[in-house]
Amino acid sequence: MKDNDKFQPVDPAESPRFAGVATFLRTVTHEITENVDIGFVGVPFDLGLNYRTGARQGPAGVREASRIIRRVHPTSGIRPFDVCNVADLGDTPINPMSKDKSIDGIQAFFERLKAAGITPIAIGGDHTIPLPIIRALAADEKVGILHFDAHADTLDELCGDKINHATFMRRGVEEGLIDPNRVIQLGLRGSRFTGAEDIQYGYDAGFEIITMDDYEDMGRAAAIEKIGEVLGDGPVYISLDIDGLDPAFLPGTGVPEIGGLIPRDVQVILRSLRGKKIVGADISEVSPCFDPTGITCITVANLMFEMLCVTADYIDGNR
Repeated sequence: MKDNDKFQPVDPAESPRFAGVATFLRTVTHEITENVDIGFVGVPFDLGLNYRTGARQGPAGVREASRIIRRVHPTSGIRPFDVCNVADLGDTPINPMSKDKSIDGIQAFFERLKAAGITPIAIGGDHTIPLPIIRALAADEKVGILHFDAHADTLDELCGDKINHATFMRRGVEEGLIDPNRVIQLGLRGSRFTGAEDIQYGYDAGFEIITMDDYEDMGRAAAIEKIGEVLGDGPVYISLDIDGLDPAFLPGTGVPEIGGLIPRDVQVILRSLRGKKIVGADISEVSPCFDPTGITCITVANLMFEMLCVTADYIDGNR
């Protein structure tokens, strides 16, 4: 870790949070170099949606809302900016007229991060984006997935299309990027297109699936225990579709589904990942245009900080 003093975020105790240009968690903007340990990346892509667009504004909204975050975790005491060089690496290239060119550009961007040894935390963007990210990060070794979502994202196709916000988990297994025996899906509950077939692929592939009904029956502590067992000691990628949480708390999303997880539970679950080998993460389906209160982006910024803390703690402990 070199030049850590140059990577310190703006101190909210010294500079007003409303001042200056917004970056993720008020970190410095930086090029992709080996000096960066953890890189925040915006992925303003929403060409994979079949209902309400708007997730292309997610990165900008979260950058602005993340001014609220301070520097030290209140429970673990982790000081991510002291133990790692953390930077805002900007947004991936997007071609708003071409889904395929955008996906290729996203993958190429994250390949550069992997080559530089940077662990990414991405803010989307719709839930198509994990596929090109995982294509880059899991090229050499399959990853386990902790997947928060109201939907399984294992459809073979949607509206005749194979790569979109409802298919990334299936494509990731088919392409040999995801270890199906180290996948745990949490929060599934949305109404379905055809019935059990919508989520059957995951069961057949070997995923551990905890629907919201299951979660209510087993409770948070048991779910955390199961998550730890399934993910094991291998590389872990976290994918958090915010519609996995209840829209009473995060209304700014394209496909809100009632009866979901509460932010407190997701906070605690993310904290339980301390010690896991986290190789990347995304928070997707953030559409600020559907939330005039701004609470969606504020909550996402807090969950981003939770991801940062456990990721920084692992990197610091394994140098």
